Amino acid sequence: MRIFNRLSKLLRISIATCLFLNVVSGIAMAGPPFKTDNPEPVEYKHYEISLASQYSNDRDQRSATLPQVEFNYGLAPNLEFHALAPFYYIKQEGQSSQYGYGDTEIGFKYRFIEETSSRPQVATSPLIEIPSGDSSKGLGNGKAQYYLPLWLQKSWGAWTTYGGGGYWINPGDGNRNWLYLGWQAQREITKNLTLGAEIYYNSASKEGIDESKGFTIGAIINITEHHHLLLSAGQDVWGPNYFNSYIAYQYTFGP
Repeated sequence: MRIFNRLSKLLRISIATCLFLNVVSGIAMAGPPFKTDNPEPVEYKHYEISLASQYSNDRDQRSATLPQVEFNYGLAPNLEFHALAPFYYIKQEGQSSQYGYGDTEIGFKYRFIEETSSRPQVATSPLIEIPSGDSSKGLGNGKAQYYLPLWLQKSWGAWTTYGGGGYWINPGDGNRNWLYLGWQAQREITKNLTLGAEIYYNSASKEGIDESKGFTIGAIINITEHHHLLLSAGQDVWGPNYFNSYIAYQYTFGP
């Protein structure tokens, strides 16, 4: 009971922190609410629609999506279509703040190995970031970016762990191609609550910035079968990010 009370207190603090930062500061994953994705696609003919906001307090800027809309659909067994449309806020140190539509994310997730008692499930989820945001205002990259990842997942009872990584092709002046690696573990506390944590690493994506190593803690709250609340908060242990958070309402439905 004491452990459950501590977990409940931690969850309340995380929720309050995320809500506070999103409201006061004006301010996405891969596998929301985490940066690291998982290989499990949306079920065939099922939908996931999320209304979310991400906040990041970095060394020389604050930024947020206000809001971002994520859409996932099961196109076929083991095949998911993914799209993300963000409105972006950024305040760089010493400059005026900017707000507008950002770069659009489109991709697919294909699971080519299904999980059994002795092997993990494996998938790839290539993405393209379409340069729809105004790069002159810092709202977009200016050139299309491409992501080529590989993800693995294994479950044992109430425990699930997944991870992997991918390579970002990031053209443009001052940009660098970069690598992301991450691993996550989570436990289903009840049918309505799952808690998890991840560690991650990414190499530098631009000239003059550092690589990042950090962690995230998060919660998935199933309000009902179709309505869900996704929360997370974390920071770099080594890197430019002092704090980041994610909050989303997700609606799931299908036949």
